[in-house]
Amino acid sequence: MTASPQSTEVNAPVQLAATVDCPSDPTGGLGVTFFDGGDLLDTVPVNANGQATYTATFTTTGAHTITAAYNGNGDCDASNSTTTVQVTAVPTPPGPTPGFCLLACGGLINFNVGDITTTINTSHTYKSHSQRYQR
Repeated sequence: MTASPQSTEVNAPVQLAATVDCPSDPTGGLGVTFFDGGDLLDTVPVNANGQATYTATFTTTGAHTITAAYNGNGDCDASNSTTTVQVTAVPTPPGPTPGFCLLACGGLINFNVGDITTTINTSHTYKSHSQRYQR
């Protein structure tokens, strides 16, 4: 029994996989039933390689004890195995920061505008017609 990943966030998918080790064909019978503690998740068939998989999501934080119970068939005995998945809360996005804030391509872009001082000096000399044509 494995869980991938072993540690995740609320509502993120976790792949649960159980392998039945039996010298005969393990595909008959009821398959593998996955539990989260005492809660039934699902029952899935076992393939010819003895594999059964289920994708779970968890809505609560904390340690989730996952049990995979193989129900057995006429040639293979019933068995079970457990693993633990640690589920954490989704991180809270950072609060606003001073300055302008833009949302671009799913990311947050911040920039600040400090004191802006612009000085424009202009000087222009005008000559009258009489000054231009003086000799």
